[in-house]
Amino acid sequence: MKIVSQIKLPIENEMELFEKKFSGAMSSKVSLLNRITHYVVNRKGKQMRPMFVFLVAKLVNKGEVNERTYRGASVIELIHTATLVHDDVVDDSNRRRGFFSINALWKNKIAVLVGDYLLSKGLLLSIDNDDFDLLKIISVAVREMSEGELLQIEKARQLDITEEVYFEIIRQKTATLIAACCAMGAQSVRADKEVVERLRYFGELIGMAFQIKDDLFDYGEEKIGKPTGIDIKEQKMTLPLIHSLNQADPSKKRWLINSVKNHNKDKQRVKEVIAYVKSSGGLEYAVEQMKAYRDRALEIMNTFPDSDYKASLELMVNYVIDRKK
Repeated sequence: MKIVSQIKLPIENEMELFEKKFSGAMSSKVSLLNRITHYVVNRKGKQMRPMFVFLVAKLVNKGEVNERTYRGASVIELIHTATLVHDDVVDDSNRRRGFFSINALWKNKIAVLVGDYLLSKGLLLSIDNDDFDLLKIISVAVREMSEGELLQIEKARQLDITEEVYFEIIRQKTATLIAACCAMGAQSVRADKEVVERLRYFGELIGMAFQIKDDLFDYGEEKIGKPTGIDIKEQKMTLPLIHSLNQADPSKKRWLINSVKNHNKDKQRVKEVIAYVKSSGGLEYAVEQMKAYRDRALEIMNTFPDSDYKASLELMVNYVIDRKK
């Protein structure tokens, strides 16, 4: 956690105040809802998304944030939490960050309603304060995230994902939310349109690198130990596998597709697929692509003057590809 604390250093006070405001933004007159949202707030992760909002706002606004920045961070976190709650229902997942998911504790019906409640809270927080510019940023992100998920489901059925389609899926599914955080931070302090767009793109590049890193975890690393093969079991086409498919001769390609499609629960077969992807250079290729996204993100950071906030954002970029989980 040391590196995350280091990244947080220049925005420590803002993050403390944000947590108080965020808890307040979730409150309801319904005690069941308050019990559930209290559970959600107390099981938060590293809070990377609000951190992006505050660091970017301070980067472009001489170290200052305002009430709009707090609202922007709260909107992002409310809507992001709503999508996670709904995702757990969609994936029939019982755990989230090592804790029971809401659907595991309170069943699907309540989880869907809680997700809807958080979504509406996020929308109203913007509308009640006339932050329509901030609302637009997050609304576009939610639309893209839904499209990305559906595109992935559609393609998983045929397993005919090209690299181009894969990058479009992860841009929408993962990168668009980090892009929205960075755009939100800049827009909250009313930065120039060009600066908002430059920082939105910066967030998108980090998001792309982040997702490729996640794909690589499926193949295991020395620090984590055994490869998991979870993506293969779920028939998810990730970059290492797509690259290996593109390099394979027709019979090997048929074997790979057949393995993922029809033998994804066979542990031995999954192991063979992982071994093939490793031997055919799939991992090296994915690492290369991930580093290229990181380098482009750092190039954008270099267009801003030096500051503690810039240093933290650069640390964040490197953390995304060096993290161990």
